[in-house]
Amino acid sequence: MRYMSMGMRMVMMVPMMFLVQMVATSDLRPGFYSTTCPNAEVIVRDVMKKALVMEPRSLASVMRFQFHDCFVNGCDASMLLDDTPSMVGEKLALSNINSLRSFEVVDQVKEALENACPGVVSCADIIIMASRDAVALTGGPDWEVRLGRLDSMSASQEDSNDIMPSPRANASALIDLFQKYNLTVKDLVALSGSHSIGQGRCFSIMFRLYNQSGTGRPDPAIDSGYREELEKLCPLDVDQNVTGNLDFTPLLFDNQYFKDLVAGRGFLNSDQTLFTFPQTREFVRLFSRNQDDFFKAFVEGMLKMGDLQSGRPGEVRTNCRVVNARPAHLLFESQHNLLSNNKSIYSI
Repeated sequence: MRYMSMGMRMVMMVPMMFLVQMVATSDLRPGFYSTTCPNAEVIVRDVMKKALVMEPRSLASVMRFQFHDCFVNGCDASMLLDDTPSMVGEKLALSNINSLRSFEVVDQVKEALENACPGVVSCADIIIMASRDAVALTGGPDWEVRLGRLDSMSASQEDSNDIMPSPRANASALIDLFQKYNLTVKDLVALSGSHSIGQGRCFSIMFRLYNQSGTGRPDPAIDSGYREELEKLCPLDVDQNVTGNLDFTPLLFDNQYFKDLVAGRGFLNSDQTLFTFPQTREFVRLFSRNQDDFFKAFVEGMLKMGDLQSGRPGEVRTNCRVVNARPAHLLFESQHNLLSNNKSIYSI
């Protein structure tokens, strides 16, 4: 059984991010399951193909799981855990509630993998593979993923709330956040291109349309014709769970997202700010002109983000929604290991 040493659970956001950065990723490699589950990647892609037929929008949702998972204490599938009486998980965190969906697709992937190779493929690796497949199956690039992650044995809504950015975030705040994970400005802009597919809620743009920065007026960066479209979609009395397309080709992974930003047609404030902010603007222009450059940068960013690890202990869950049951003596041993490893971390 794979097992990794444990880092202390950090309460403060910045120390936790630092720990996530510093853990080595030497155990992650392509072909990790080549002997233990040789058809793992084929199985994942087959399920994703079926999901695309059943509900095309589901692939956009699954693709964004990697960002929402990896930024919160590393890529460990903590975001997939359901709440329990003793743990409030991440599914109802501010950036996830009424936003993240299609968890059932991961359930279907896990079921297929468990039928083929019981107890072998982690849910954390499923997120990485399924995110890659969501991009490739909608017209985007394909790439070789590094695998070998473990699944967390806990989740934290508080950590997610502290770390994940708001749709109101500006480019400066996003740059600061990404730099804490050793991700560059180029990585930020390229990974924002995940909004090339999918939809966003009216909830996320009401302030842009009617009260940007408390002015009682719309965001001046929005193209006037596009603003009229959005006002029809999201009037003041709208059900704020109504959704609109994130770019002009919401089912196709391409560089249209960046062309829309140049034209002032970014759906989210956190998208449009990438063009209005000088430090990110030139990358938006570059990707709007050259789709190959965007695809290359996007793959590089996804690989770097996928390497984020926390160093906490883990397991291979048999059900991605719950941690595996374990005898009481093993629970006691885990607590003992936690205390021992905390001492070693602070002696570095």
